[in-house]
Amino acid sequence: MSVLDSFRLDDRVVVITGASSGLGVVFAKACAEAGADIVLAARRVDRLADTAALVRAAGRRALTVATDVADPDQCHAMVSKTMDEFGRVDVLINNAGVGTAVPATRETPEQFRSVIDINLNGAYWAAQACGRVMGPGSSIINISSVIGLTTAGLPQAAYSASKAGVIGLTRDLAQQWGSRKGIRVNSLAPGFFASEMTEQYTDGYLESLSPRMVLDRIGDPVELAATVVWLASDAAGYVTGQTLAVDGGVTIT
Repeated sequence: MSVLDSFRLDDRVVVITGASSGLGVVFAKACAEAGADIVLAARRVDRLADTAALVRAAGRRALTVATDVADPDQCHAMVSKTMDEFGRVDVLINNAGVGTAVPATRETPEQFRSVIDINLNGAYWAAQACGRVMGPGSSIINISSVIGLTTAGLPQAAYSASKAGVIGLTRDLAQQWGSRKGIRVNSLAPGFFASEMTEQYTDGYLESLSPRMVLDRIGDPVELAATVVWLASDAAGYVTGQTLAVDGGVTIT
């Protein structure tokens, strides 16, 4: 295998949660272009048709599954349907997530728990369900955030805690499943990319972060998708338990 070939995902099956919009769509398209068949999971199943069309346009198969990752039973059903359709799971991209910006003195228990339940608990339930059927050489990629590593001037206690938790979860699963199962587990900590989540930032918020962006711009989602493909592929075969900040330098300022 040549170096370039090691970046391919030919005939692998990639499960992507939160695939109905934003970065999940970009990840699906990129993995399909790299040769993978894609399982698209999200609560908003009606919006998965457009993502599936992108996968099929790249010449790969797509399966859509209505999934709320906060429900362990739905994560199990997602994997069961994947096994029925494709007979394997090679890669999980734990992308489903929500965010809030509520001052800590006013955040309700329900608001805090709802973020933790999707961002952290949901990542665990999806990883657990996939980990039960994955074989050696498989890869789990948890999408954390630079907000799990640093602060960004907004009241985001629940989001920050959930994404820091994802980093800890990544380390532990990598340790548990590395030698025993041959599964690599890594996380990405994206900075600020054009997405459905960042569309809510108004009043010059992103511009105010410019001094912390060493590259002096927000990220192109394709740049993050390329990193996802690398972590999913054999090119990253000796990388596990790591959190990689793809943030234009925010975490070093």
